Amino acid sequence: MQTRFILIHTSHAGNVGAAARAMKTMGFDDLVLVAPRWPNVLRRDETIQRASGATDVLKNARIVDTLDEALDGMTHLCATAMTPRDFGPPTRTPREHFKMLLNQELYRQETPGIEAEKARNSGVAFLFGSERFGMRNEDVYRCHVCLSIPSNPQFGSLNLASALQVIAYDWREALGGYLVQPVTTMPTLADAAQVAGMLAHLEQGLQAIGFLDPQSPKKLMPRLNQLFNRAALTQEEIHILRGIAKMMLKTPTTDETALSVSPSSLTD
Repeated sequence: MQTRFILIHTSHAGNVGAAARAMKTMGFDDLVLVAPRWPNVLRRDETIQRASGATDVLKNARIVDTLDEALDGMTHLCATAMTPRDFGPPTRTPREHFKMLLNQELYRQETPGIEAEKARNSGVAFLFGSERFGMRNEDVYRCHVCLSIPSNPQFGSLNLASALQVIAYDWREALGGYLVQPVTTMPTLADAAQVAGMLAHLEQGLQAIGFLDPQSPKKLMPRLNQLFNRAALTQEEIHILRGIAKMMLKTPTTDETALSVSPSSLTD
């Protein structure tokens, strides 16, 4: 479904750049400005700086004189407002409305004939008013719905680009969303043989420092075995534990330096 973001009478150049950035993060690139305060707003330094790399969105953006021009080709219009109007389209949260809208589109796609054709040619437009006054009533009345972002009743005012980011995110999620990209590769888990080898090494180290009495080991090592099983150790962690055991074996101990904690109290 074609998606367009329309900013009406925007007064701050930085908000245009921030809006472009918000759009690009969610994979949208159709931006139209209706009679902005600055005719050259797409080329202003503040706009480009706030876009933070989304210059391709700015390059493809259009500036038009009227809302009619901005709405060309759009079939479903979504106004945005902090408070509902006494008259006009229904007010809904973005997620609630997007679910309803996509269910309607799915029905049209599965219906032969004119409804399927409508679905193929559909386009949704999100309209945002000026920073100071919001959307005019006459513009809201043209829309199918008025989207309101749930927020603090005592302080619900959102920056223009912030509001656009929330709606762009909810719309992208409704369309299927993006997968989270893993920051690091998944670690390789240690196998049973590696865990057993580490435990044997650790047992030698515990004996060397006097913590484990080989004549009366009781259940210390089985308990450690269960602990490490629950930890799901990686191969790197096995190397760390073996390094600790190695240093324990190298450290000379006497009766005075041996650990005073007896394993008997832990292993009964």
